[in-house]
Amino acid sequence: MAGNDLNKGDADGDNFRLHLVTWNVATADPPADMSSLLHLESPKRPDVYVIGLQEVYSGPVRFLSDVVFDDPWSHFLMTTLAPWNYVKVSSIRMQGLLLLFFTKLEHLPFIRDIQSTYTRTGVFGYWGNKGGVSIRLSFYGHMLCFLNCHLAAHMKNVTERVVEFEYITDQQIFNCEKAQRILDHRLVFWFGDLNFRIQDHGMHFVRTCINNKNYSLLWSKDQLIMMKKKEKLLQEFEEGPLDFQPTYKFDLNTDIYDSRLYRTWFAFNKKRKPAWTDRILWRLRPKALPSDKQDECGDGLDTNHVKEPEEAEEKLLELRQDLYTSHMEYSISDHKPVIAVFTLKLKKMYTTPLVHLLAEGEWSADIDAMLLYRPLQPFPSSSWDWIGLYKVGFTSVSDYITYTWVKDDEVAIDEEVIKVYMSKEEIPVRGGECVLGYYCNTLQCIIGISQPFKVHASKVALEESLHQTGATEKIQD
Repeated sequence: MAGNDLNKGDADGDNFRLHLVTWNVATADPPADMSSLLHLESPKRPDVYVIGLQEVYSGPVRFLSDVVFDDPWSHFLMTTLAPWNYVKVSSIRMQGLLLLFFTKLEHLPFIRDIQSTYTRTGVFGYWGNKGGVSIRLSFYGHMLCFLNCHLAAHMKNVTERVVEFEYITDQQIFNCEKAQRILDHRLVFWFGDLNFRIQDHGMHFVRTCINNKNYSLLWSKDQLIMMKKKEKLLQEFEEGPLDFQPTYKFDLNTDIYDSRLYRTWFAFNKKRKPAWTDRILWRLRPKALPSDKQDECGDGLDTNHVKEPEEAEEKLLELRQDLYTSHMEYSISDHKPVIAVFTLKLKKMYTTPLVHLLAEGEWSADIDAMLLYRPLQPFPSSSWDWIGLYKVGFTSVSDYITYTWVKDDEVAIDEEVIKVYMSKEEIPVRGGECVLGYYCNTLQCIIGISQPFKVHASKVALEESLHQTGATEKIQD
């Protein structure tokens, strides 16, 4: 944990703002507005959003449609964040568990080696109602992993929750020699509906503490805090103070804690006791041995193509939690969402993208277009690489207007600059502000983004439209 030196942002490193969200949405659809949860009106908007949801509705009809189309939560978050210049880099869903990673457009070419996976633990490991989904990636050369979990429920299953977490961290394997498992990564964020409860204290005492905002009186009986004293793996994870009221369980569409009695076949059960089930923790890996110098998988780059700096573990990487709280105003679920905002300070292992892109001349649907790209360092190109044309404000890597295969459509090559053709048939007739993005198939990510440029509206299409309008008016006369 870093001190005030993170504020400097000097030559020792750059500061990045990370905004994490965890929310058990209890099968509800997205609310009308999530601006306050995402701090969109803040003057210090994040560089990265990582959003983990649990109990996203996964009924048969909805789930089948989600396979073909983005689920409502992904679609809502992409369309909400795109106007603010955020792009979805990766997402993974396992039944009700959903994890999304967004970044500012400027960071996109520096996020590489993106992998995701999942582990089932619920119903004998066959149905994905419980478990964990993760996204790992290299961020400016530093390995980060984000793990969203939904662990076993109920007060009595505290040991089972720890066992499930250990099972998930052991089972998830990545194609990366230096970081095959979650705990091999330089920085790990673990969050979700972890389902740890407040034990021993009675309902009246718990609610009195909450009403008086004496949350610290409950910490000693929080199961996660208690288990951290016994379990070595949990001790490696840090968490900010729980200075907000427990986020579970509420009556729907209210700020009232559970007021119902639950009936079983033999009796009425008590109301659910409030608990901090929704948590965000992190772990900075202890410094590696001197021989472990590279802090990434090489971004999938063969060392014959490029040599990365051999300084990773010596590179500065520090983390400070700036905020850890819940948002009580959201009431579509019996859980309240929890956010954590971090300042991540690191020294970039590279400061230039792998490819520089430029749109040549004027672009419109009236004439075939040319674009130029220049490799800034060797990378593993292939015949499956493509360059996409995107509208400014695009939502994800797949949200392109059109694309051209780099190798198929090359028309000129010199030692430094390669010229690629794009058919006018693929260029939008109405034009607009656009960017170009080079997608490297081997690295499975965008490795270069052009500056925004204007695609002009088609004069031919406009004249045809005017001609058709005139003809229609003559017929009507």
